[in-house]
Amino acid sequence: MVITLFVAILQVVMEHSFLDFVFGGMQLNFTVGIDFTASNGNPQQPGTLHHIDPRRPNEYEQAIWSVGQVVQDYDSDKLFPALGFGARIPPTMQVSHEFALNFNPNNPFCTGVQGILEAYKNCIRQVQLYGPTNIAPIILHMARFAAAAQQQTTASQYFVLLILSDGVVTDMNQTRDAVVYASSLPMSIIIVGVGAADFTDMNTLDGDDGVLRGTSGQPVVRDIVQFVPFRKFAAVSF
Repeated sequence: MVITLFVAILQVVMEHSFLDFVFGGMQLNFTVGIDFTASNGNPQQPGTLHHIDPRRPNEYEQAIWSVGQVVQDYDSDKLFPALGFGARIPPTMQVSHEFALNFNPNNPFCTGVQGILEAYKNCIRQVQLYGPTNIAPIILHMARFAAAAQQQTTASQYFVLLILSDGVVTDMNQTRDAVVYASSLPMSIIIVGVGAADFTDMNTLDGDDGVLRGTSGQPVVRDIVQFVPFRKFAAVSF
């Protein structure tokens, strides 16, 4: 028996790599969001997650350096917004879930990864760790810029948000909705789990075990969240 196959349409589709977009003029924008909730422990106490030791960087410092060193090579101006959430901040000591590490909301930019680290160490000495762990405001902060960039007709922009947190997300429903909304925008989210807490929520947001859906049942347009437990890779970070 002879079987004859006829091909009606043959289409070759070129899949561009990330570097193709970068070399084509795409601007990468990198932002850091850091968890300053009380579950990180008293920063004055050695061994806690935010403790500053000049002899040994804590896990937050290590994660900022490790990820930042990779991403900054694709950011032309090397100016990075650095934000915090979950702390009481000066001068009023009101809880904020979206504040600049340099306490200048009009200019939250830090120069290079070293600038982020300096702003972080200065910030931890001035804030009071509090809570809860709400990360939706940080995601929506980035999404506003990504949405505005999407409307522009000039060179394309892509936004990467690095969230460093020590565990359970308090506003999980709002965060799911924020991720679903952001999934249609030119942005991605890297969540690094710091410490040894329960990271079930982070794995849920990652979507590797199924399609993430918002509270209304709407699925993400694409998977934009990548979760990484930092201690799994700490041995090669420094």
